[in-house]
Amino acid sequence: MALAAKPSSGDQARGAPHLVFIPSAGMGHLLPFSRFIAALASEGAVDISIVTALPTVSEAESEHFAALFAAFPAIRRIDFNLLPLDDATLAGTDPFVLRWESLRRSAHLLGPLIAGATPRASAVVTDVTLASQVIPIAKKELHLPCHILFISCATMLSFLAYFPTYLDGANADHLAGDVDIPGIGRIPVDYPPNVLRNPDSLFTKQFIANGREIAEIDGILVNTFDALEPEALAALRDGKVVPGFPPVYAVGPLKSTATDKEAAHGGASSPIAWLGEQPARSVVYVAFGNRNAAALEQIREIGAGLEASGCRFLWVVKTTVVDRDDTAELKDVLGEGFLERVQGRGLVTKEWVDQEAVLKHPAVGLYLSHCGWNSVTESAAYGVPMLAWPTLGDQRLIAKVIKSGGFGLWVEHWSWDGGEDSLVRGAEIAEKVKEVMGDEAISARAKEISQEATKAVAEGGSSHRSMQEFLATLS
Repeated sequence: MALAAKPSSGDQARGAPHLVFIPSAGMGHLLPFSRFIAALASEGAVDISIVTALPTVSEAESEHFAALFAAFPAIRRIDFNLLPLDDATLAGTDPFVLRWESLRRSAHLLGPLIAGATPRASAVVTDVTLASQVIPIAKKELHLPCHILFISCATMLSFLAYFPTYLDGANADHLAGDVDIPGIGRIPVDYPPNVLRNPDSLFTKQFIANGREIAEIDGILVNTFDALEPEALAALRDGKVVPGFPPVYAVGPLKSTATDKEAAHGGASSPIAWLGEQPARSVVYVAFGNRNAAALEQIREIGAGLEASGCRFLWVVKTTVVDRDDTAELKDVLGEGFLERVQGRGLVTKEWVDQEAVLKHPAVGLYLSHCGWNSVTESAAYGVPMLAWPTLGDQRLIAKVIKSGGFGLWVEHWSWDGGEDSLVRGAEIAEKVKEVMGDEAISARAKEISQEATKAVAEGGSSHRSMQEFLATLS
């Protein structure tokens, strides 16, 4: 991610609070951390250090850290060398869950690292995946305020906060049924991460431990804004979800600080250049994140649906998990003749795409998305209607936010399980794409949400005030 250069360390305010950030693994977690850090660094009102776990989990993370430190030379780096994770019982575990466990098992090393920071740390801001380990270190060992930067939606935060109460009432150690969250309503059992139904999964154990510990936090920063999730934020702040819950600061939507990404990634053949040749609100943007890849048969059904819809489209195809080398040829993935048949009205790529630049482009009229929270906040910020197709984790709860917010459509029976029964056929994809592209009410609501997002981060807006309230706690 390109970042604008910011003040050097000599420009920082003398005696400013010193925040130590502890991000977790995965670009979906790292991106909001870097955006929040960049927003603070741009103001120059705080000193910042970032605990950087080594080795990083992927090349993408390494490059992202390098760009962040290069753009903001005032930011200090605290190298955190992880202990080897030699545990045969964890074979086959999701690579990111495994990395979270490695971070957690090495967390006892954080105390001396943070204690040795110069100037002295004023507060710690951690990823929620590390909460149960970091909170006791910060508050009991170092006697520092500790905050969480929550990288998902406020609805997911409500579920996490209430989950221990649910478990105690159900006398269970995993998710066994629907959950009625006070102030939020009923969450069907298949909305939260499916893995929570397995009491023996590492994720379930981490989730429960973090959920029980967050009540001890000093505050929670959430990448959302009041108009996007009014009910969830009100329920959390009013103590309906959990009595006496810590302060919740809605500080989103967090945006990139890049000033010229289009130029940096431009060129005659770039997606942005291609979008510039398309009519306003005519293009369907299709991308499903970098965590999972669809089965080949489902990819071809998506292609059939886009072709049958008659709409222009920009489609980012992914055939491998996370950022593993993807060597498959598009013509082999998409089937004989597909690229030739859609030439002119469809652009398909396997390359990195500047998603923010895409979503804010006037040619884009719909985002067919996996519902990663960063993607949803970007879509909301730029007023792009969504067609939700959640894949895993918190994404069905996020799809619920899209549906209740009125700025998109969620087809709840669409799945990514890969079996014949779960395969979503091209004809249905085409039908739903055309339906949302032609829905004036959804389009109008998406525009309203975008206007509210702009107001929220402007001076005096709800997110701007939340940021100021958070900073005031540090002085």
